[in-house]
Amino acid sequence: MAIVGAFMVPHPPMIVPGVGKGSEKQIEETVKAYEKVAEEIADLKPETIIITSPHSIMYSDYFHISPGAGAEGAFSGFRAPEVNFKEKYDEDFVNTVCDFAEESDFPAGILGEREKRLDHGTMVPLWFIRKKYSGGKIVRIGLSGLPLTDHYRLGQMIKATSEKLDRKTVFVASGDLSHKLKDYGPYGFAKEGPIYDEKIMDVAGRAAFGEMLKFDENFCDKAAECGHRSFVIMAGALDKMAVETEKLSHQDVTGVGYGICTFHPIGEDVNRAFLDKYLDELKKNLYEKNRDADSYVKCARASLESYIIERKVMGIPRDIPDEMLRNKAGVFVSIHKQGRLRGCIGTTGPTTKCIAEEIIQNAISASTRDPRFDPIKPEELEWLEINVDVLGKPEPIESSDELDVKKYGVIVTSGRKRGLLLPDLDGVDTVEEQIEIAKRKAGINPGEKISLERFEVVRHI
Repeated sequence: MAIVGAFMVPHPPMIVPGVGKGSEKQIEETVKAYEKVAEEIADLKPETIIITSPHSIMYSDYFHISPGAGAEGAFSGFRAPEVNFKEKYDEDFVNTVCDFAEESDFPAGILGEREKRLDHGTMVPLWFIRKKYSGGKIVRIGLSGLPLTDHYRLGQMIKATSEKLDRKTVFVASGDLSHKLKDYGPYGFAKEGPIYDEKIMDVAGRAAFGEMLKFDENFCDKAAECGHRSFVIMAGALDKMAVETEKLSHQDVTGVGYGICTFHPIGEDVNRAFLDKYLDELKKNLYEKNRDADSYVKCARASLESYIIERKVMGIPRDIPDEMLRNKAGVFVSIHKQGRLRGCIGTTGPTTKCIAEEIIQNAISASTRDPRFDPIKPEELEWLEINVDVLGKPEPIESSDELDVKKYGVIVTSGRKRGLLLPDLDGVDTVEEQIEIAKRKAGINPGEKISLERFEVVRHI
């Protein structure tokens, strides 16, 4: 027995009458769709109900699976303590998922429980389910800051666990859509909000799970969604399975998107191995990009590969352009893996005899000495994208009016504290954001007097 049903649902507390006290009528379409989901789950009579929640315990580099025999929860934080739950956990299921994770050296398990009580992202779907169906133990899983591909892999482990234990299992992917759909909403408006909602409802409505892996994470952040990673874990749990899907509802009347879709497996389909296809496509694109990279990027890659594989600092290559030997400059080497920063270190001015040597040294530092990340491992090398920024000479400016977030990088100085931010970075859209990030990097506190410098870069990708 594998996954017998999967459901993409929101978790607005107001949808629970004890919390909403009448305001739930604003989202009556969502209420009716939720009731249909609960009826379908009751008809399936699952032994195990998996619930992934953005409001369970979340770590940047680890998936937390709630441990123990069970947990309680109530909507006390929403002034409705009388709406409460006492749920049993499927410990065998949890232990088996953890075994799969350990065998694969995958970062998931029962460590790090900070709060035992059930969260509202878990309780809202349970409120509807328990009105129709009292059976089935639950498994509660939090999300993480890891790449979407790892969320999909966790879903695959959940599927494998269901099959190994012969559990009749349903998957409930709890998550709201964009929180920035309306100016009058509690989170304001962002243009990415409606685009995200339209896009995810289209993808879910077609069960085109592979497309979920291609959502840019900066775009998702700007849309202020909270459910995407939850939906991707669900997609992994339906890996290589044909499904019948139905889009039940989508509302945005409160400024937050609420979408409900159902997915019923109807058999195996090896063509729906979406993670395999995504990684094959990514690997092909990276190969072509690396093949066509210029000498600056190839020098950086050769340097970090030499150091990571052989622990050797390579010499200056013979076949590089003369400009890399003749000129001196500050250089930043930025490394990304599957769209996420994996390391970035540089120098604001020249510290070696030429640009080539500057690149060699900073590539090693970015890949092994960035304090924000663990050193890059040899098995990661084929997934890396590398950029090299060659900095122009900084010039003092009188005010932020002389900055352009796309054209100029900024250096912010206060006494001995100095922070730098490169230009034209994903997710940094305004000069104010650029300066604020540079101040945080330098440890400059609000109110401290600062001076500004700007610089241009030549970016090699």
